[in-house]
Amino acid sequence: MNIHEYQAKEVLARYGVPVPKGIPVDTAEQAAKAFHDLGGGLAVVKAQIHAGGRGKAGGVKLVRSADDAQNIAAGLIGKALVTPQTGPEGRVVKKLYVTQGADIAREMYLAVAMDRSARAPVVIAAAEGGVDIEDLAHSKPEALLRVPVHPVKGIQGFQIRRICFHLGLKGDQLKGGAAVIQGLLKAFMDTDASLAEINPLITTKDGQVVALDAKMSFDDNALFRHKDVAGYRDLNEEDPKEVEAKKFDLNYIALSGNIGCMVNGAGLAMATMDVIQQKGGMPANFLDVGNGANKTQVTNAFKILLSDKNVKGILVNIFGGIMKCDTIAEGVIAAAKETNMSVPLVVRLEGTNVELGRKMLQESGLNLQTATSLDEAAEKIVKAAH
Repeated sequence: MNIHEYQAKEVLARYGVPVPKGIPVDTAEQAAKAFHDLGGGLAVVKAQIHAGGRGKAGGVKLVRSADDAQNIAAGLIGKALVTPQTGPEGRVVKKLYVTQGADIAREMYLAVAMDRSARAPVVIAAAEGGVDIEDLAHSKPEALLRVPVHPVKGIQGFQIRRICFHLGLKGDQLKGGAAVIQGLLKAFMDTDASLAEINPLITTKDGQVVALDAKMSFDDNALFRHKDVAGYRDLNEEDPKEVEAKKFDLNYIALSGNIGCMVNGAGLAMATMDVIQQKGGMPANFLDVGNGANKTQVTNAFKILLSDKNVKGILVNIFGGIMKCDTIAEGVIAAAKETNMSVPLVVRLEGTNVELGRKMLQESGLNLQTATSLDEAAEKIVKAAH
């Protein structure tokens, strides 16, 4: 789960990370009031969407008056902001964050992420930060320092000093940088985060080390331990189909293809998507109904697939172990009739009660095709969808 910048800063502030004062707003009038409440002078109006690259897309603006704040806010709220991370459709801005301006001396980059190869969190630091950090990682990878953190002992003093030296921090700034590193890492560990990023981390002209921007992502499977973090969830920033799928305990991720997939088991789902691509098609989603799905879940899975306007055909690929093939067949039939399905449908069943499941499909009167192998099923649905 991702959260907004203002929410990430709230989390980091609780762990002693210095952040500029800011006020989240929903309207242009609130933005003008926030400018006054922050003391006037220089402020920044920032679009709050779950995507990077907001500055280059026009989503971050400096303002020097309440009128400027109100006019900028009016131009941003309701606008679809297109960044390299949103895709061409962009994300509609529904919330803004008005923050105090900062007297920036230098920009840096600091983050904590999970490194599966190291089986530990890793602190990533660069003396150059800002909007082009991705380009820096590609063009100058040696500029990024990666320091693995022991999952039990935690980060050691010499590691903190190494990171600070890499960032170019000295004297009192080294102390400030060390506090930020420790706060960021503790926030990451305590909240079961998968990413905690400060970009840019800045030094001000009076020597302070401040998190000017922040981003945090969390492990969905650990949210039951963090009700406060789960409360930050913004459904407006999530795909409505994915939100709907979660209501029925379905594992769904929207993709950009035109062939809807309904499969049981993550491994089989990945294999199904691969074979569809090998046959010249493109999957429209990853959908794992799990091994314990019932008729209601299968029916709702079909409705979610059909709600995607890009879907031109559906492939159902089920291996019945715990999941019985007749249960899948019953759900497919019910969903097809309830939704008046008009796109081609190919069903491949194997496993428990497979003969009963196939018989139910054949006698259903539905316009569908069956297949006995994944290759055959993929070929049929790719051809039908085209």
